[in-house]
Amino acid sequence: MATGKRWKHDELLLALNLYHKLTFGQMHSRQPAIVALALKMERGSNSLAMKLCNFASLDPALKMRGIKGLSGASALDRAVWTEFHENLSETAPASEAAFRALFGADETKHVEVTAKEGVRILKAPTGPTETRATVKVRRGQEYFRQAVLNNFDGRCGVTGLAVRELLIASHILPWGRHEAERLNVGNGLCLSRLHDAAFDIGLITFDVDLRLRLSKRLRAALPQRAVAENFSAYEGETLHLPKDAVLPDEKFLVVHRSEVFQNSP
Repeated sequence: MATGKRWKHDELLLALNLYHKLTFGQMHSRQPAIVALALKMERGSNSLAMKLCNFASLDPALKMRGIKGLSGASALDRAVWTEFHENLSETAPASEAAFRALFGADETKHVEVTAKEGVRILKAPTGPTETRATVKVRRGQEYFRQAVLNNFDGRCGVTGLAVRELLIASHILPWGRHEAERLNVGNGLCLSRLHDAAFDIGLITFDVDLRLRLSKRLRAALPQRAVAENFSAYEGETLHLPKDAVLPDEKFLVVHRSEVFQNSP
């Protein structure tokens, strides 16, 4: 394994892709995804883990939670961090495509990163017939889904449901109207398919303390068993997130409460 190599621009983009799919406490040399990516990059897993912790020192979302990374971020680290986050709509899909290519995944395959299992190559749910523009959008969606689900430790933030196939990376600000925030992890919630649908149309929201609130329409449906068990049972509970996770952006939740929740049918 090569050691002491200078980090290159494209390697740092790959590292940033993985950075946003792990929480800070998972950034260590034994983490399966770090081991897998380091092997493909022909670097030591300790070197990659340290680079991720360097990035953590630049992350304002972690600073808000009082989490500090390593202090050795280079000028190139800072430049690539800025480049990545100032143009997420371009850099995130490009980094996802590069990540897939590094692991040899063609259009029939899906690359998934999880904290416990590392990097998995799975059969894609759709075939290789997309246009180039659609592929770019899909790569961005793949990046966002993995980053958001992993930020919530693979569990629904309301119920704790941990069946990955039943989870959605929900957008707080809608995809169609807020292009700049489409791939921002702070614009994401991990919710079950049911709670995603309810959030999308404003039947539920989260207050300034991230506690679940129910709309008048949903309350009016009580005491239906399904409403009581899936919604009322969790009312007032705080959104479940790991201690080192990126918090949902409160500015985005303010918009959801005022424009979607308040105007729900």
